[in-house]
Amino acid sequence: MGLLGRADLTALAAAPFTYAEVGSARSGPAPLGYRQAGRSAVLGSGRAVFERASAALLDWQAQRGAGLRVRASGPAGTPGTVVVLTAGLPRFGYDIPCRVVWAQTDGDERGFSYGTLPGHPESGEECFLVRLDPDGDVVYEIRVFFRLASPAARLAWPVSLLLQRAATRRYVAAIRRAAHEPSPGRRASRR
Repeated sequence: MGLLGRADLTALAAAPFTYAEVGSARSGPAPLGYRQAGRSAVLGSGRAVFERASAALLDWQAQRGAGLRVRASGPAGTPGTVVVLTAGLPRFGYDIPCRVVWAQTDGDERGFSYGTLPGHPESGEECFLVRLDPDGDVVYEIRVFFRLASPAARLAWPVSLLLQRAATRRYVAAIRRAAHEPSPGRRASRR
C-alpha cells in the first residue's frame, strides 16, 4: 500500500515473506545476493540502562524515534506480529509492512527480528538486539540484510541506501535516549 491507502494488518498476517532466508539476520552473515548493514553502540552500563533500553526496543520506540508511524497487531516481542511502518506525511505516507520472525524477551539479550512483506521497498530482514555484557556494558546492535525490491527503490538506489542508513542511525539514537530517561513515575533530581 502507499499513498492514501492503508495496509491491512489482518491480511498481512498470512502474506508470504518477500525473501526465502527467514530468520537469518539474527545469526550470521547476509545470505548470498543481499547487502549487509549493521550498527552497534554501547548505550551505557548497568542493569537499569539495560532494562530501559530493552523495554523501549520491544515497544517499537526505535521505529517511532526514527520518525516512522507504527501500527502493529501486537508487541514486537511476539513472533507473528505484523507491523506497518509509515514514512512521510499523514495521509500521504508510504507503508512499509513487516512481520516479526523471532523474539527474545528475557535474559541478558533481548530483541526481535522482522522480515519484509509484499509492499515493502526492500526485501530482507532487520534484527534489533540489546545485550547486557558480563562487564556491565549495555550494547545495542542492529543487523540487516536486504536488497532493493520495488521499482522505485531500485530506480533511486543511492537515495534508498541513504534513507536506510539514516533510519539505522535514528534507531540507535532513539534507544540511546530511552536508555537514559528516568523511569516513569521517577523524577530526575534538580540540583
